[in-house]
Amino acid sequence: MALGVHVAGTGMLEARAGGVVVAELISDLQAAEALWRRLEADPAVLQTPYQRFDWIAAYLRSTGQLDAARVAVLRDAEGRVRLLLPLTVQRAYGLRVARTVGDTHANYHMPLFATRDAAAIPPGDIVAALVQAGRAAGIDLYALQHQPRMWEGAANPLAATGEPEASDGYGLMLGPDPDSTVRRVFSADARKKLRSKEKRLIEAKGAVAYRRAGTPEEVAAFLAAFYAQKAARFAGMGIADPYADPSIRAFLTASASGPNPALEIYALCLAESGRVLATFCGAVSESRFSGMMTAFDADPEISRFSPGDLLLQHLVHDQTARGRRGFDLGVGEARYKASICDETIGLVETLVPVSLRGRTYGALRQGLTRTKRRIKRDPRLFAALQRLRKLRRS
Repeated sequence: MALGVHVAGTGMLEARAGGVVVAELISDLQAAEALWRRLEADPAVLQTPYQRFDWIAAYLRSTGQLDAARVAVLRDAEGRVRLLLPLTVQRAYGLRVARTVGDTHANYHMPLFATRDAAAIPPGDIVAALVQAGRAAGIDLYALQHQPRMWEGAANPLAATGEPEASDGYGLMLGPDPDSTVRRVFSADARKKLRSKEKRLIEAKGAVAYRRAGTPEEVAAFLAAFYAQKAARFAGMGIADPYADPSIRAFLTASASGPNPALEIYALCLAESGRVLATFCGAVSESRFSGMMTAFDADPEISRFSPGDLLLQHLVHDQTARGRRGFDLGVGEARYKASICDETIGLVETLVPVSLRGRTYGALRQGLTRTKRRIKRDPRLFAALQRLRKLRRS
């Protein structure tokens, strides 16, 4: 019997009795690896780059969260795996909360679905299975942030009644031909301006090179430039630098290394000196590039040539040439995103209460999410918040 979903006026998903899928929580990441990789290798799988085993494993190991890792695996009545969801279970306010992996370093936290049919399982069936497994594991609440409502044309059942988040993601589909894709994405006027800026950059600074990190030395050099450029920008804004954390730096190095990296790093460099003018990094799968972070040299002698825009245009061409079909620029509003993206990826946070305490905490958390969204999407409130932050720093 299929399950229903009861929405208690809070946006939290709750399960009714019954069930057609069963969940287990695997507490050893290595024990789930073989199954996980088999799913990833199947062309029918539906997943974002952030649920690749290599991305998740690098994050958990580098941040010291392996012991907290759990992998929820949902099977149907025939024992077939339908869904896989990586989590960490940690204490928060006296509760055991199961969270998606990667925090804000992952733009999307959608489960890995074995097929598109698996993504069509009623939300209540999935929730009931998670609740049953959560009770057995002593979990109070599942907090599943950054759930895309849609992914590659398929609805995400875990986003069915989630609370809209403060910001959305932005993306576009790539075409079969690199040149025609660039012409579609960048207007004739934009392409003309970028050609002029690239020409003037070469005249002023010498030949330039667009590179993808392919060696440990290039990974280290491009990341070092990114850290320096980003640190300067954050310092100017008066906010903490999330990339100063050694564990996050270890994660980025680990995920960008190896023969099939989960993270790819691109750079625009001066050909002779190797000076890095701009960087763009993204989580990748066989079919998609998902932008995670970008930075550029703020030296006025360099920034006036828009090195970030030059690199972005090259990146769109390169990803199309490599056969990737999807391209996105992550979460949050920015001019460069609005100028090229034709898809808004709506994001929600879905809370699945398991215990009464989990329900209470979930209601408070949803109130905070609504407040953040209201401030972020109201220009007057957001401007007032920015002024308040400046006053606190002065």
